[in-house]
Amino acid sequence: MLRFENLCKRYDERVIFQGLHYSTGAGCVALIDENGSGRSTLLGILAGTIGADEGEVWLGGHSLRTAPLEAKSVLAYVPDDCMTYPLQTGREFLERVASSRNTALDTRTLDFAHRFGLEPHLEKRFEQMSLGTRKKIFLTAAALGETAVVIADEPGGGLDAAARAILIELFRTLAGDRTVFFASHDMALTRGCDAKTLSFADLGMSA
Repeated sequence: MLRFENLCKRYDERVIFQGLHYSTGAGCVALIDENGSGRSTLLGILAGTIGADEGEVWLGGHSLRTAPLEAKSVLAYVPDDCMTYPLQTGREFLERVASSRNTALDTRTLDFAHRFGLEPHLEKRFEQMSLGTRKKIFLTAAALGETAVVIADEPGGGLDAAARAILIELFRTLAGDRTVFFASHDMALTRGCDAKTLSFADLGMSA
């Protein structure tokens, strides 16, 4: 469901990484390298928000390079700060995501929103929310529709223990039939999700 080959990213003369390759089907995978290793850059490339200098990414069998609309249609992306839409309310964001995936705010999704305690926050704009609340809304949106790949950057950031338990349940549920690929320092979260752990060395990085 997620595959990438020969990914390379440079900033000026600095090589962030090169020669990365990986392929996986349904299940949870956690990238556990430290900050500054290029984790967020890699996840941005996989989600199509950052361009790679070389290589290619496939999401659900669709190439991000040659079929970007099809690839992004099967993707749910949870960035680190979740401030992509500062003027949009939480409800507007969930409705927009549902519409883009040809679905509605179904019972399962609303249940996750309720358990995350989002009801008081859905009419707030993202710029008015805490990091944890923004993260919960993006995570709730990941349950919408029939995606093939979920990519999340530090999904537990800003979440308390109760919300982290719901996140683990969400990821384990989604991983039953799709790829959940996330970056995290939180080994308890990684273990709770029963995630396979990777480092850049496992992705074949060369200098």
